[in-house]
Parts: sequence; structure tokens; C-alpha cells
Amino acid sequence: MGRLLIENGRVIDPSQKLDRVMNILVEDGRIAAYDVAPSGAEERIDASRKIVVPGLIDMHVHLREPGHEEDETIATGTAAALAGGFTSVACCPNTDPPIDTQAAVEFVRQKAAQADHCNVFVIACVSKNREGKELAEIGLLCEAGAVAFSDDGAPISDAELIRRAFEYCLMFDKPILSHAEIRELTTGGVIHEGLISLILGLQGIPAAAEDVMVARDIALAEATGGRLHVMHVSTWGSVQAIRRAKSRGVRVTAEVTPHHFTLTDECLRGFDSNFKTNPPLRSREHVQACIEALVDGTIDVIATDHAPHAKEKKMQELDRAPFGAIGLETALGLVITQLIEPGYLSWSSAIEKMTINPARILRLNKGTLPIGADADITIIDPEVWWTVDAANFRSKSTNSPFLGWKLKGCADTVIVGGRVKYRRQG
Repeated sequence: MGRLLIENGRVIDPSQKLDRVMNILVEDGRIAAYDVAPSGAEERIDASRKIVVPGLIDMHVHLREPGHEEDETIATGTAAALAGGFTSVACCPNTDPPIDTQAAVEFVRQKAAQADHCNVFVIACVSKNREGKELAEIGLLCEAGAVAFSDDGAPISDAELIRRAFEYCLMFDKPILSHAEIRELTTGGVIHEGLISLILGLQGIPAAAEDVMVARDIALAEATGGRLHVMHVSTWGSVQAIRRAKSRGVRVTAEVTPHHFTLTDECLRGFDSNFKTNPPLRSREHVQACIEALVDGTIDVIATDHAPHAKEKKMQELDRAPFGAIGLETALGLVITQLIEPGYLSWSSAIEKMTINPARILRLNKGTLPIGADADITIIDPEVWWTVDAANFRSKSTNSPFLGWKLKGCADTVIVGGRVKYRRQG
């Protein structure tokens, strides 16, 4: 593997509190030196007027394979990740069959190696077959390489089972990623319960369905000393509960998606199923609470919850269409346009929530650029304006709620293990 020199870029590495213009030399797949002279490199990348950051990490992605290849495959999903600037993703286990065995973990890892796009880390099931009845073989799954455990898409209603899961995962220092939902409160629900659901005559999903489960999971994490990560936070109540828990020293972290800090339930007035997500898009006060939680650090991570669905599935009536929206290819532009440009987050703070924070939660040796680190690097063009167009997606599905939006900033070049894996065209 040759020597690659990235020249004149503004390097931002929150893990090192680094933010300055400099050169980075990559050799044998690792960061070799800073501020070196340009001689001797086989390949040079001019990063003038661009921002160079550790490779972005998305810790909440649905790659659908095995079982739902009509929606996405590991190859297409990881290609979409590269186009979005992500060098690492963690994939959820709600496949068919679910990722609840060593063989299933190995299948995903082999498929990812064959695709040879970005790094893929596997989240395995908490319960066998995601049924919430019996614990999966957590120790064996850790041996196979699982980095975390979740039944995402299926909340674990059995409090005793999740308590034991916290205890088992504590032995291996693995987090439980919670899909916080009380199913008894959400059955038949389509959108956020509020004025818009009343106007549209659609059954609502109350904020309390999330709030109650978050409170329960925090209480059990506190009782066991386990590590809890709350996925796709969407309510004011959840934010408040997480903030209070952190102040008490509970081992809890949280994430928010771009659609939950950008969109509201007003978007459903057109009955467009691309805006149908779980948890649902909430009202403005909930969106503002999520933004404030990003600002003060209550929410640690920005993750996409990339949930692809084939077009024919999303073309059904709103109450029959599946929940979910894709997000890998629009996340960075939305962070820049909706959070950095308005001044909610600095570049360093935003990048922290997309690199070192998810890496620390999943215990990945990623998200940082010291000498000797893996050369996973994202070069961002912060000034380019572009329009979200389904025709340009690398994902197999096109169910984005941001079609037609003009966004500022995107990934220009993506390097994984010292190899250039993506260059933006045009």
C-alpha cells in the first residue's frame, strides 16, 4: 500500500481537540505523520478549503440482508454509507432470520468483506428471534464479534429479561441499544398523537409510549450498573429523563436522527409515507428539545436509523406503509445545514457526535486520527450546495423525506484503511 498525502486541509479531530490547517501523511493504512513535506507520496489529495475529519461512524443502520434484499443489501447499504461520508456503520439485527447466532454474525461480516466498501460492525439480538422471551447467547455472540445488543424495531417488554440482559452484557462491557416503545400505547398508531393526528383523523402514537420505556430502562440500568444507549430519541420527556440520569451517574447515552431534529408531524399533512417513521415525527416543542439536548451534550450521538424500504412498500396507504426512512446519504448535509450553519453546534461538536462518541460507546478503535491510528478519513466540502435527488442515491431504496431539499456541504473524498473508496463527482 502506497503513501497518501492529504494537503492543506482544515483538520478537525475532537478526540485530540485538534482544529488547524495541516498535512496528513497516510502510510500502510495508518496515520503516519502530520505536517510533512509533499515529497515522496505516490498519491496526493489537495484538501484546500475543505475539512478533514476522522471517518464518520453511524451506529444505527439497517442493511436488511439477509431476508429483505429487495430493500437493501450489505453491498448497496455500505456504498450509500461511503457516499454519505461514513467509513464505519453498525448494522441492526432485525433481518430474516435475525442476527441471534454466531453464524448470522459471521454471514454479515463475510458479506461486508466481499463488498469491501466501509467497515461494518454487527449489533446482535438481545433475545432469541427478537421475540423478547429468552435471552440470546450473548457470550457466544460477543465471541463472534458483536459490538452491542438490541432488538431494535421490537421493544423488549419483559422487564426481567432486559434486567438480566444488562447483567450479562456488563460482563462483556457491551451496551444494550434500546428501542424505547410501550407497544400497548402504540398499537395501530400512524403518526405522533397531537393536533395533526386529530385533524387528519389518524390514530396517534403518544410521546408517553417512549417516555415510559426510557424511564424503565434507565431505572434498570441504574440498578444493575449496565450500559444503556437510547436509540432515536424523539420526545421532550425522554430528553429530560436522560439528562437527570446522567446527572446521577447512570451509564446512559443517547442518539437522535436528522429527521427527528429537522422535521415535525406537520409534514404528514400530505399523507406522504416517506415521512412515516418510528418513533414518529413529533411536534415542534419535541424537536426543539432534541436540538437543545444536542447542544448541552445530553444526546451524545447523531445516527441515521437508515431504514430502506422498496418503493412498492412505501407506495401503500399511509396506515399500511411500513415505518422508516433512509438517511445515510443526507445526514452530513442535514447536520451542516440544520445544526452548524444556524449556530447550534460548532464543527468540532458536530463531528464529535458522528465520530469519537459512537466509537467510545461501541468500544471501537475508530473515530480519531492520532499517529498510528487506522486511516479512516472523511474529507468534507463545507460550501457546496446540492439537491437531494433519488436518481443519485447509492442505496437500493429511495424512501427519503428530504427529496428535493437543497443542502449545504457533503463528503468529497472518503478513505477507509488508507484506500480512497469514494470521490464525489461534479
